[in-house]
Amino acid sequence: MADIVVFHGSEEVVSPVFGKGKTYNDYGLGFYCTENLELAKEWACSHGTDGFANQYSLKMNDLSVLNLNSEKYNILNWLAILLENRKFAISQGLPFRAKEYIIENFLPEYKSYDIIRGYRADDSYFAYATAFVNGTLSVEELKKAMMLGELGEQIVLKSERAFSNIKLVDSISANKVTYFHKYINRDKQAREKYQAMTNKMPSENGLYVIDIIREKIKNDDSRL
Repeated sequence: MADIVVFHGSEEVVSPVFGKGKTYNDYGLGFYCTENLELAKEWACSHGTDGFANQYSLKMNDLSVLNLNSEKYNILNWLAILLENRKFAISQGLPFRAKEYIIENFLPEYKSYDIIRGYRADDSYFAYATAFVNGTLSVEELKKAMMLGELGEQIVLKSERAFSNIKLVDSISANKVTYFHKYINRDKQAREKYQAMTNKMPSENGLYVIDIIREKIKNDDSRL
């Protein structure tokens, strides 16, 4: 497999170090990148400061890749990993049972992979996941909501082997005047589209988390 170019948005120049970072990110401890330069610049300025889209060359040869956006996986596989890693304020009752059920039945084996590809869950996307667990968003609506902000895929380095295959190539300046506005506007538009979607009458045929639990729906169900 050929080398790929990835970017990491940050307020500073970053040389990836295995074992460092936050453990409660989407896919746990790792180094989070994107193949989209513009998105990296937005994330570099997400706190209203100038930053850098750090550019890297990543050798993919012999690295194992879990692609959560492939046909092999469904939206609940992604959500199960998110539920295991991110900090959720889970209420007792349905949300608590939903979290248990999703992790028990939809969590893929992901910790042994070198690389994970999948959705990014920023604040607004995290809210969509929470709404689904709370029973107010259907599976179909969750799928649509994940496309609203056009965040694309993130590529996450998980293993020491993957970290040995990445090299810093360049650090491209990102101006807060331009990219903080783009970051805020992308999130605003996603939230507005989500609100418009949820204002519609819910589909009578929508599959909600309560249905998944009641019907004991498993990972191979065609409705997912």
